[in-house]
Amino acid sequence: MNGSGGRLKTQVLIVGGGIAGTGLARDLALRGLECIVVEKGHINSGASGANQGLLHSGARYVSNDPVTARECRAESILLKQLAPACIEDTGGLFVAVAGDDERYIADFPLYCERSGIPVEAVDRLEARELEPGLTEDIIAAYRVEDATVDPFRLSFENMADAATHGARLMTHAQVVGMARRGNRIEAVRIRLLRTGEEVEVEAEQVVNAAGPWVGKVAGLIGLEMPLLWSKGSMLISQLRISDRVVNRLRPPSDGDIVAPGGTVSLMGTTSVRVSDIESLRTETGEVDFLVKEASKMFPAVLGTCLVRAFAGVRPLAGGHAAADDRVASRGFQLLDHEKNGIANFLTIMGGKLTTYRLTAEEAADLVCRRLGVNPPCLTRGVPLPNAAENKWVEAGLAPVIWLRKKKPDDALLCECEMVPASAIAQIVARLRADSETVDLDTIRLHSRMGKGSCQGAFCGLRTMAFLYDLGAFEKDGGIRDLRAFLEARWKGLRPVLWGGQLAREELQEAVHCGLFNLESLR
Repeated sequence: MNGSGGRLKTQVLIVGGGIAGTGLARDLALRGLECIVVEKGHINSGASGANQGLLHSGARYVSNDPVTARECRAESILLKQLAPACIEDTGGLFVAVAGDDERYIADFPLYCERSGIPVEAVDRLEARELEPGLTEDIIAAYRVEDATVDPFRLSFENMADAATHGARLMTHAQVVGMARRGNRIEAVRIRLLRTGEEVEVEAEQVVNAAGPWVGKVAGLIGLEMPLLWSKGSMLISQLRISDRVVNRLRPPSDGDIVAPGGTVSLMGTTSVRVSDIESLRTETGEVDFLVKEASKMFPAVLGTCLVRAFAGVRPLAGGHAAADDRVASRGFQLLDHEKNGIANFLTIMGGKLTTYRLTAEEAADLVCRRLGVNPPCLTRGVPLPNAAENKWVEAGLAPVIWLRKKKPDDALLCECEMVPASAIAQIVARLRADSETVDLDTIRLHSRMGKGSCQGAFCGLRTMAFLYDLGAFEKDGGIRDLRAFLEARWKGLRPVLWGGQLAREELQEAVHCGLFNLESLR
C-alpha cells in the first residue's frame, strides 16, 4: 500500500469491517495481496456483532435450505479445527414439546441424512439428564453437533492475522463517494469521522461487504440494489440456562433457540420486517414473546433475570416477496457488477457466521481472477492465530487469570466480569499501536467490561477514570464518553426491566444523574 498526501493506493479495498470483510482481508493477505478494510464504526459494529454466536451443524436448515445446511456442516468442521480458541464445542439438541408437528419430528432424521448431517435420537430421560432444565413436556429429542462461536474474537483474530500479513484497517471511516471512469471505479472517497478529514483510495478492486448497508454503498456509484431488512431480536439472561445449543424441533421460526454464550444464555430470535436500520431496538412485546417461547423448552426462563435485549438485521434481496422472511435462503451471494458495467466492483450479500470463511474464499477467488493472479487459498489449512490482547473477550477467562496471578494491586475495574486494570491497559496499548480510537465502547468490544449484570453502570465509571490515568481523555471528554456509553447500554436494558431490576436502575440513575449530573451535558 502506498500513496501520498490524502491519497492511498491498494490492490483491494474492502468496505465493511464485519466477519465477511475481516475474513476476506485475511484470505487475501495470506495470498499475498494488498488490501485495506474501511469500517464506519468499530469491527463488528453492524450485523456481525448482533447475532446469537451459533456455529451451526446444518441441522437447523435441513428442511428448507439444504445447500446452506451442507455448507454449515463442512465449514463448522473446519472452524472447530482452525479456530478452537473462538469456539465452545457445546453440542446441541433439537427438542419437541407437546403440540409440535409430529410429521416434522418423524421426518427430521431423514432430512438430516439427505444433507449429510449427523443426528442421534435420544429418549426423553436422557435429554433431561443432558439438560436438567428442560421441560417434562418434551416428546422427542435429537442430538446434533452444534456449537457456539464468539463473533467478536473471530473477527478480531481474522483482522489481526490479516494485519500481520500486510492488511490495513481504517475504523470510524465512512465511504462517502466513488469516482468512476469508464467501466471502473477510479477512486473511493473516505471521510475520517473523528476529524472530518477526507482521503481517497485508489484500488484495483473494490469489494462491498457492508452487510445491511450494501445497497447504500452500491448507490454511491449509481447502482440500485433493492433490499428488504428483517430485524431479529434476542435476549441475554444473567445466568447460563443450558450447556448446549437447544433448538425447538420444528422448521426455523421465531423464539426457537436457547444457546449458551460463555456465562450467560442467549434466547432468540424474532423476524420482523423493518424500513429503518439505523435505529434498531427491541420492543417490549418481542421480549414477552421470546420469554414465552423459550419457557416452553426451559420453564425456569419465566423467572430468569434478563441482562439486556439487542437486535440485529438480516438483509434480504428485494425480489424476496414471501410473507415469512424465514423462507429466504440464509446462503451468501456474490454479485459481480461487471454485468452492471463496473468491472472492478463486487458485492457480498447475505451469508451465515458459520460460513464466513467459505464466503471469503469464493470472493477472494473472484478478486484474484479479475487481477489476473492465481495464488491458492490458505485459510482451509492455516490455523487462526491467537493475539494475546484478544483473549479478554472470552467470558469467564478474566477471573481465572486474575485469581491465578494473585496481584491484589491489579484493581478490578469490572467486578461483574472481573476484568482487571491490567487487561484494559493491554487492550489500550494494542489499540494505540493500531492507531485505533480509545473509548469506553471500544474497550467493551475488546473485553467483558460493561457486559455483566450492571451493564456498565459501575464499571463504566471506574474504566473512565482509569482511561484518564492513561491519557485517553482530556477535560470533560471522558464524562461525555461515559454518558454516550450509558445511553447505548440503556437501549438494551429498557425493554427487559421489571420488578427488582427497576429498583436497581433507580439507584443507577441517582448515581449518574444526581451525583455526576450526566443528564445536564449537551
